[in-house]
Amino acid sequence: YAWVLDKLKAERERGITIDIALWKFETSKYYVTIIDAPGHRDFIKNMITGTSQADCAVLIVAAGTGEFEAGISKNGQTREHALLAFTLGVKQLIVGVNKMDSTEPPYSEARFEEIKKEVSSYIKKIGYNPAAVAFVPISGWHG
Repeated sequence: YAWVLDKLKAERERGITIDIALWKFETSKYYVTIIDAPGHRDFIKNMITGTSQADCAVLIVAAGTGEFEAGISKNGQTREHALLAFTLGVKQLIVGVNKMDSTEPPYSEARFEEIKKEVSSYIKKIGYNPAAVAFVPISGWHG
C-alpha cells in the first residue's frame, strides 16, 4: 500500500514512507482504516503515532539475505517495530515476509520457514502468541 498511500513528493522520490497515511473502507461487517506508518528509523515518531491507533499490525519483514538478519539483529528495525506494536497495545499481528522473489532460490520455502521460526521466537519473548500470528509470504514487486 505504501506507494499508493505515499503523497509527499519526498516519499515518492526516496521510495520510503515519511508521514502516516490513512485509507478507509467498509465491508459488510467492519469499518476498516489502513494506516501506512513509516518503517524507516529516521521517522520512528511517525510510526508510533500510526501504530498507537491500530487494532492490528502488519509487520513487514524482508526475506533478502542480509536484510532479514539486519532487521532481526539486536538493534534491528524488525525487533523495534514488533516491540513498539506490542507496547502500544496492538494485540493482533500479521507478519508479511516480503521480497520472497529475491530469495535463493526464488520463493524458497526453507527461507520462509527459517524467518518464521526466528520471528516467532522473538515475538513470543515480547508477549505475542506465535500460534495466533499469520505469516504470509509475499513479493511487493510481483504480488
